[in-house]
Parts: sequence; structure tokens; C-alpha cells
Amino acid sequence: MKIKMKDGSIREADFKEELGKNAFWHTTAHILAQAIKRLYPDTKCAIGPSIKNGFYYDFDFHFHFSEENFAEVEAEMKKIVNENLQLKHFIVDHKKAIQIMEEKNESYKIELLNELPKEEKISFYQQGEYLEMCAGPHIAYTNAIKAFKLLSIAGAYWRGNEKNKMLTRIYGISFPSKDLLEEYLNQLEEAKKRDHRKLGKELGLFALFEEGPGFPFFLPKGLLLKNLLIDYWRKLHIREGYMEISTPIMLNRQLWETSGHWNYYKDKMYTTLIDETDFAVKPMSCPGSMLVYKMEPHSYREFPMRISELGLIHRNEKSGTLHGLMRVRCCTQDDAHIFMTPEQIQDEIKGVAHLIDEVYSNFGFHYHVELSTRPENSIGSDKDWEMATNSLKNALDDLKLPYIINEGDGAFYGPKVDFHLEDSIGRTWQCGTIQLDFQLPQRFKAEYIGEDGNKHQPIMIHRVVFGSIERFIGILIEHFAGKFPLWLSPVQVKILSISDKYMNYIKEIEMTLKKEGIRCEVDERAEKIGYKIRSAQLEKIPYMLIIGEKEAKTSCVSVRKRDDGDLGSMPIKQLLEILQKEGI
Repeated sequence: MKIKMKDGSIREADFKEELGKNAFWHTTAHILAQAIKRLYPDTKCAIGPSIKNGFYYDFDFHFHFSEENFAEVEAEMKKIVNENLQLKHFIVDHKKAIQIMEEKNESYKIELLNELPKEEKISFYQQGEYLEMCAGPHIAYTNAIKAFKLLSIAGAYWRGNEKNKMLTRIYGISFPSKDLLEEYLNQLEEAKKRDHRKLGKELGLFALFEEGPGFPFFLPKGLLLKNLLIDYWRKLHIREGYMEISTPIMLNRQLWETSGHWNYYKDKMYTTLIDETDFAVKPMSCPGSMLVYKMEPHSYREFPMRISELGLIHRNEKSGTLHGLMRVRCCTQDDAHIFMTPEQIQDEIKGVAHLIDEVYSNFGFHYHVELSTRPENSIGSDKDWEMATNSLKNALDDLKLPYIINEGDGAFYGPKVDFHLEDSIGRTWQCGTIQLDFQLPQRFKAEYIGEDGNKHQPIMIHRVVFGSIERFIGILIEHFAGKFPLWLSPVQVKILSISDKYMNYIKEIEMTLKKEGIRCEVDERAEKIGYKIRSAQLEKIPYMLIIGEKEAKTSCVSVRKRDDGDLGSMPIKQLLEILQKEGI
């Protein structure tokens, strides 16, 4: 596939490559805009980039545009594809670019141009009669777009500013073959069935209320699930030598100024006034951990010092970005901070990477790794950043972990390694993170006595495994489609009575299971057994025990497994062996 770059050069790229996908989807966005302008000439175009999965374009319509208009727009897009228009690239000066956009009455484009330096040259792409101010890249001809689909509509404030006009954002996807499009649409349908918001409500796990947008409520079964994850997390961290602490959710402005968050992160922080002093609810736990470290002097003999915290954090996310448990304003972050000497950096990074690998493997996730480097808005010296970045690279190389460089996406205080896990239907989620920090210990004047008897500044690792426990639960719900493994299921066994005449035996079975630590419930409702079985299946209970006259007489239970169906009748001892083997 030929790709036209901003400098006019032509490059070959496959659709599977990042460059190929971006050019393909960006070109489809232009085809969408061309179709819109043909059908509705008075519409104004804003921006239309490629995104992680497809593309979108923001329009200012003079009428109410809805998904009912999709068929007409897609038909026009099909015509443009079949016309096999060549994408021609040219560059003009700033004045000429303004003139072109004024002739086309494209006020949003003019606004963008007016913010650029007058001496800057402006890149344009043209296909047929449609002209777009754009840096590219694009594919060479429109007929490479063999299959496409408009997916949804959303409102979007111009430039993400709530004070600006609300535009209409059209999302779409495209592929070089119909088979790939069909595969993607099937995945979307599967994702809808697995939507954690839908399943979370059906399974009674969590609730979201208008009284607290972005602040999830965990219901009894959901809290049990959350606590099971926390118990698992604690066992691992005790094994790995972490000391757990808990720090306040609100601390004063001086602390956040020292850490740098007041200057670099204030827009995401909730603030208040206490005793005429500014306070902020913590968006992360690291400054509190620094205060704990500084309580007493430390020696190199104590290192590496691993401090963990299940910190309740709050971040002021925009309402339009909130999404179930995936994007919230309040969450529990499984944070940890490791203080160490420079010589211990490699081993500690590798140790964290091994821990993350163990956890993800236990849930059946595959993952890939990205190394994010220094952002423009950062603190610290070039020397520190170079050393920190090379330390992460060397550790990943030692582990033989392939990684992608994500330029400029590090934290403001240091580079980081992000672990992007892949779920059962192929979607990726960023969860685990390892951040190497030379700056915070320096800003807090943290010290330790080295082997030479002198004071030194410790190196600090920030790391999470789950990321946010709330988000990880959302991912798990969708990954397992609500069918959690036995050890993680809030209810592991449901006992279904055929008649209340056998309730004494049922209660005996219930007590036996509970004594073995098995989470079970009894369905005592006066309903037919078929109805009870269907209810238990909808609740996605791993095991169902059906008990009637035959089972009571023979001191057995009839067992049904969630995915395998009828396992037959067996003594309770045999069932316990099955459950123990599967892992309770």
C-alpha cells in the first residue's frame, strides 16, 4: 500500500503496520468529510483524525444529523471509493491557506490557521473536488478502502472546551477487505454482550448513580469480588517482602507543591480550604509514601525497601470521558514504592516485571510492553532522564521482553514501562506500570546512609499491577463475560431445591460447604426447578446442586457445571474434591 507523506515522499506500508493503519483510517475520514460536503454543502468541517480503532470526524451541521442519515452518507462514500480519486499533496504559504479556507467558508479551519505562525507552510491533501488542510499521511488512491462502516455519533465540544460549540462527531472504521470488517463488527457485537456496565448490573456487582457521576457503588457481591482481588494482591506482596501502609486521602498544598503535582496536575485535583490553607484530595499516593519514608533515617542495609498501599485516589475527570468502572473519578490504586540504591535498579525492575507477569498469566491475559520516554513538560536534568530511561531499557533487554518506544509519553518526573494486556476478544488495556523516579526523592530531600558512611539520595520506583482495582474488575468482567473462575466467583455454588420437604438435607449440605470455605447460596423460592436452573445460569454460577427426593435418600447431590452441563449424582465428598482440584 502506497502512503503519501507530508513531505511529498511515497512510502510502502502494510495495513498491519501502524503507519499503514493510520494512513488508511485518516484517508477514510477524508472520504467521510467529502461525502458530507457533497450531501450537505452548508456543513462545516472541524477535525478528522485516525484513532486507535478507526477514525472520527467532527462536523457542525445546520440540521439534526442522526444515525438515520448513515445509509445515505455510506452510499456517497462508496461512490467516492469507486471513483478511485488520487490524493494529491501540495504545500502553500499561510496567507494562501487562509484564502482557501475563507473561499470554502470553513471557519474552524481558519481558527486553527490563525494560531499558526505566519511564516509556516501549510500542508494540503486533495481528492477530486474535496480539499483538506492536513499533515497526513494518506494512502494514494481512494479505491484501496474496500470495506467501511459508520458506527456511532457523539457530541463533542470544539477543541474539547465546554465553553465552545457542541459539534457532531461521527465514528467509523474501515479495512482493506470485507472479511476484516465482518470480523471487527462481530467483535463489537461480542463486546456489547460483555459490556461490564450491563453485566455489572445484571450480576449485582456495582451501581452508578446520578448523585455521584464517576463514583461507583460496590454492592455485596461486587465488594466480595473486590476483596478477593485484594486478598490475592496482599498474599503476593507479603511473599515479595512489601510492607503495607495507608496514607490520608487529603493533604495540604505545600506537599503537592513539593511533589510537583500542584503545578503539573492541579486541573485533575479536587481542592478545598481548611483553616485558611489549601488542601487537595490525593490523585496518587506517592507523596504520602515519601513522608512515611522520611520519618526516620535509613541505611543502605534496609534496601530495597518495598512499601505498598491500596490508596483511595480521586481525579477530576471530565464528565464526557467517564465510562463505567473503566474511567472513574474515584478508585483504589494498588500502588507501591520501592526505595533502592542505583546498583539495585535492574534487579528491582525485573522483580516487578516478574510479579506483573505472574498476575496477568494467572488471569489468562497476554500482554505487550511499551516504554514511554521524557515528555515536553517534565522536571529533572537530562542526565537523570538518560540514566532512568537506559535503566528501564536494560532491564527489559535482560528479561528479553519485546517493547515499543512511546516517545514523549512518560510521567513528568520520569520514564515508565506500561503493560498493555489483551483480553479474550483481542482488545488491549493499559494496566501495570513501572515508573523510575530520580526527581521525587530529590524534591523531598530523601536520604540514606550508604556503605561509605555518607548521605545519598535513594532511587524510587513507582509501580502498580492491577492499576486501578475498579478498572481491573471492569476488564475482568468483560474478559470472562461475567463467568469468573471458581476462586473469584462471588457465589461458587448455588443449591437448588426441588421441594422444601428436603430443606433439612439442603441446610446440611450448605453448612458442609461453608465449613470448607465455599461460598454458596440456597434458592428456596417456590419455583419450578427448570426456572431455578435458568436463573443460576444467568447469574453465571460455576456449580449448581439440585436436591430432591432421590438425592436426600442417597445422601448425594446432582451436580451441574456452568459450561459443561450435567455431571451426574455424587457424594458431597466427591464434589469437594472436584472443587478443591479446580481451586477454591
